[in-house]
Amino acid sequence: MNHTKLTTLALAGLFCASLSAAPGRFTQSLDGPWQIEDGKSPTEIPAAFTHTVPVPGLANLAKPPFPDVDKFISRENLANRIRSKLSPAEWLTNYWKGKVDQDRDYFWYRKTFHAPAVRDVALLKINKAQFGTAVWLNGQKLGEYAGCFTASYFHLEKAIRWGRENTLVVRIGAHPAVLPDNYPTGSDFEKIKWTPGIYDSVSLFYCDNPAIETLQVAPRIASSEVVVQTKVRNHGTAPATASLAHTVKTWKSGKQVAASAPETIRLQPGEEKVFTQTLKIPDAHLWSPEDPFLYVVESNTGGDSVTTRFGMREFRFDAATKRAYLNGKVYYLRGSNITLHRFFEDPLCRDLPWKESWGRQLLGELPKKMHWNYFRFCIGPVPDRWLDICDEEGLLIQNEFFVWTGGPGWYQGYSRTHDADEMIRQYQDWMRDNWNHPSVAVWDANNETKDDIFGAKIIPAVRALDLSDRAWENSYNKPAGPNDPVEHHPYLMSSGHRGKLTFSMTHLETMDSKARKGVLPSDTNPPLINEYGWLWLNRDGSPTLLTENVYAQLMGTNVTARQRLDMYSYLLGAKTEFWRAHRQYAGIIHFVYLTCSYPGVYTADHFSDVTKLKLDPAFADYLAEAFKPLGVYINFFQPTLQAGTTREFTVMMVNDEAKPLSGQLTLSLETKSGQVLARSQQAFALPELGSQSYPMSLSLPKAAGDCMLKAVARPQGRSAKQATVCRRWLSVTE
Repeated sequence: MNHTKLTTLALAGLFCASLSAAPGRFTQSLDGPWQIEDGKSPTEIPAAFTHTVPVPGLANLAKPPFPDVDKFISRENLANRIRSKLSPAEWLTNYWKGKVDQDRDYFWYRKTFHAPAVRDVALLKINKAQFGTAVWLNGQKLGEYAGCFTASYFHLEKAIRWGRENTLVVRIGAHPAVLPDNYPTGSDFEKIKWTPGIYDSVSLFYCDNPAIETLQVAPRIASSEVVVQTKVRNHGTAPATASLAHTVKTWKSGKQVAASAPETIRLQPGEEKVFTQTLKIPDAHLWSPEDPFLYVVESNTGGDSVTTRFGMREFRFDAATKRAYLNGKVYYLRGSNITLHRFFEDPLCRDLPWKESWGRQLLGELPKKMHWNYFRFCIGPVPDRWLDICDEEGLLIQNEFFVWTGGPGWYQGYSRTHDADEMIRQYQDWMRDNWNHPSVAVWDANNETKDDIFGAKIIPAVRALDLSDRAWENSYNKPAGPNDPVEHHPYLMSSGHRGKLTFSMTHLETMDSKARKGVLPSDTNPPLINEYGWLWLNRDGSPTLLTENVYAQLMGTNVTARQRLDMYSYLLGAKTEFWRAHRQYAGIIHFVYLTCSYPGVYTADHFSDVTKLKLDPAFADYLAEAFKPLGVYINFFQPTLQAGTTREFTVMMVNDEAKPLSGQLTLSLETKSGQVLARSQQAFALPELGSQSYPMSLSLPKAAGDCMLKAVARPQGRSAKQATVCRRWLSVTE
């Protein structure tokens, strides 16, 4: 399948659906029920459509359902299972045979719509569909697009019936094998099955020439200005003259705060030009996770108008300090990961990702309770609406393209090449779709992949397209820029996957947390911890494939699910406290907040009820404390203390707030029922964004028993509920 380079219009994550359409452009949503049918032929439109399916959504939501809609097994997962001796080697051979022997290769979607009166331009936008897209209108084929994770655009002018009913047919691949191996179709060594679908919104745009192709907005907070870059094209057969103007308003109130002087533009037939203007925004209100204030810019040519939201924010990393900076100030990142395309294969997924209330709770309400300000969208892009929510709720995003191919020789029988030219085309489309979102803070080129082509050719070819100059994360490859971040995945307990577990939490008492020289792709770039733990449990408390051996060695086999879940939360919370306390990293991001959970998975999330988005109570308790801006860490993991002795402890504290904090620090030893056996108190004082260690001693009781060592830091003027708590499990022995 060839990648058709289509003229684009209304790009860059434009937020048209929920804002009033300006004169000049009419937007028609095609979201809702579509007809759907399957087939083997790439050219024969089904004669009858006997199923319906929601758009956006996946094909497994069709009614009546299709049998084996998601039976296609990924070759990456097969190779992974063979390497782990979970599946026989001949299964991979059978995969290659099955690649050309599927029950179906395509799904066909059909929808009718009523077109308005004649306009110069009519464009179809399919935000995201997998695997590959082809479009017919009224029986006439309009083109194909091979991208699975970016928006596709199709001009309708040659086939549309103005002022009448029209029949639109969209063909997508039923599995990734319909696309060539050198196209990025989503590679994941843990994802078992692939489910196709039009999983993002579909819209029609109508306007007159000259039409706005792309709109990019880039804040300049130092000068309280915003750069507006507009690409305009004349699709007509005659010269076009227009007046290009921009207006900036506050999003919620609609108050106008800036406007440009109209600029006369002239374009010959088929000509495309880029215009750049800078608008002053007096006393600009900055965007941050704590205060996600949004503006709206409207660009208008008379014949066309495009509206998009933006935030006045700047985000960068600095190699000299190894820190992240938000709006010119050091900003510590705390958060988690979402692997949405793994969640797609979860039996409970259904239509949840497309429900507004579910998405807003997932990305707004719960992250605030957990004190998270930064997410990595990993292993698959999310619907555009998710980024809209992140903009509104205040969540910084490391936006990862769907590439996880390991490296040469990682997996026997598996190989996939990276076509640089195709990757550059698709990265350009991906950036275009997302560059106006203030929530998108980092471009993430790939996950755990080794290939020099990303840093040497692909990233340099696209970096300059982003007027906001976002940083690029290049995973296990050398960073493409001196200030780009590097990722660390310190899975300290991964040795327990097959063999003897060699790591003990007591090792943390003498570790400084810094990655050993040569472990990261660069020792000079700002580091992020973007995955850690290796303690995953399924939602029912059973171990995953990667953790069966770990829990057997940690706890034995005669334990309850509740005991495992409590242990998981306790250890993950303590590791979080450790990484934060030593201040070696710009951000601490745990893996993973949302993924799939069922027997046979490698990793899992922390929900007890994913439908209602209820976190496991122990996880919510321990991790909410561990991620509080005021962090507390007791550097002690010994299993026992001797009764009747006096023991000194080190309590480490960090302050992620941009103001000094002072208050009372209490260290106590308590029984399971809460009886205080020993206590010590002292004042603490932390500078803004600073850290401090406090030695504290306890006189231990003479009686033996299971106890909890607890440190409580309560800032002055705040309630007991606003204090930060750190806990250690231990026993007092005689």
